[in-house]
Amino acid sequence: MRFSNRSLCVAAVSSLVIAPVAAENEDTGWTERISFKGDFRLRYEGIDQESRERRERSRYRARLGLSAAITSNVRVVMQIASGADDPVSRNVTFDGGFTTKDIGFDLVYVDWTAAEGLHVLGGKMKNPLFRAGGVPLIWDSDLNPEGFAATYSKGLFFGTVAGFSVEERSQSSNSNLYAAQAGGKFDLGKQAKLTTGIGYLGYSDTVGNEPFYDGEPKGNTVDLEGNYAYDYKNTEVFAQFDTKVGDWPLKIFGHWTRNSEVDEQDTAVAFGAATGKGVMEFSWTYQDIDADAVIGTFNDSDFGGGGTDADGHILKAKYALSKNIFLGGTYFSNVINRFNLPEEDYDRFQLDLEFRFE
Repeated sequence: MRFSNRSLCVAAVSSLVIAPVAAENEDTGWTERISFKGDFRLRYEGIDQESRERRERSRYRARLGLSAAITSNVRVVMQIASGADDPVSRNVTFDGGFTTKDIGFDLVYVDWTAAEGLHVLGGKMKNPLFRAGGVPLIWDSDLNPEGFAATYSKGLFFGTVAGFSVEERSQSSNSNLYAAQAGGKFDLGKQAKLTTGIGYLGYSDTVGNEPFYDGEPKGNTVDLEGNYAYDYKNTEVFAQFDTKVGDWPLKIFGHWTRNSEVDEQDTAVAFGAATGKGVMEFSWTYQDIDADAVIGTFNDSDFGGGGTDADGHILKAKYALSKNIFLGGTYFSNVINRFNLPEEDYDRFQLDLEFRFE
């Protein structure tokens, strides 16, 4: 009987990861190895777009997840959430004549601590790429990509490499996303730290293919058939400065990216500040996103109505009513440019009541 090199590698890795399971399970009950957490959010939302009637709606988001320690260095994470198919939103609108609402897997991945500071991830995972200040310039905060990634953080250095499957096609080449980041964390005194770095991300086989998810370009340039007109290969630079003003933590951040595959409408930039102490948090962000700077399907689903080709401000505030109950508000004051079309004002207000448990 012959074994291929691939089979031998799989067997070796499996023995390293799985062999400790039986011994550990004898000493640790399943209730001690599994933890649960979840949240439920109610939202009122008002939207004013210059070319449309004012829209008001009520929405909710529900998530329930578990983390299971399989061995001392392997855990599996699963999470279900409301909203079955939108990659950048878990919100469900109160409508449909009281119909049953959809739910689906929001997360399902394995996290293997291969060495100190080194994590290897596989499945539908939390976005492992660093976002300065959490800005949604390239990625919506709800986006959970699918594929494989490795993250490393030790001492001053941190880095991530990833390969994600975006669109599998039976009649043409698949679209994949390849990404890498590298950066450092530098102490600048007792109350100051600077996190900065660079990154690259590139999509394969976008030109001539339908925009991802629902076929809507979301501000990106398309050809006469409605397919992507350009590729997207981005470099990025980011920085985040953390300090304190009195007893209040202060975060100042900036994030810049450029798509090298186009000659105009190729740049996106965001900067802002955030502060918070105890029960109160406040933040301000300014973004300016050119039409073909990033893939419009995956950045903020609320800013400028979702997608690219918009600029403006995001103001947020949150207050803790108790340990696990929060009242928050977000205001978007934006301008939608829609390249070569008239500009229009876009304002969006969200009032949230959130409940958490773990």
